[in-house]
Amino acid sequence: QVQLVESGGGLAQAGGSLRLSCAASGSIFKINNMGWYRQAPGKQRELVADITPGSNTNYADSVKGRFTISRDNAKNTVYLQMDMLRPDDTAVYYCHADVIRSRLSVGSYSYWGQGTQVTVSS
Repeated sequence: QVQLVESGGGLAQAGGSLRLSCAASGSIFKINNMGWYRQAPGKQRELVADITPGSNTNYADSVKGRFTISRDNAKNTVYLQMDMLRPDDTAVYYCHADVIRSRLSVGSYSYWGQGTQVTVSS
């Protein structure tokens, strides 16, 4: 099995910063894309940012220029640096990884972290 463990959420003031981390462990041969999603109360889960193994990135329009996603392939870890936070960034943030579990695997598996709360006060 594969586990994704997130850390770094919490409370910040508008204009402040937080950094999220997500470490994957378990039966991992290779990780394809990794990403961060978020879900605010009463809303659907949405993509915040994702990153390929070669560090090509993709961002939601609402976070472009404020958030930065990065990864450390040797540590199977993805990060989300969140700057210039706004109250509408308040949500539970989920880490996602697309994992190939062994060299004999056919296809990949989708895994999610447990979620970490980010609250931004005005």
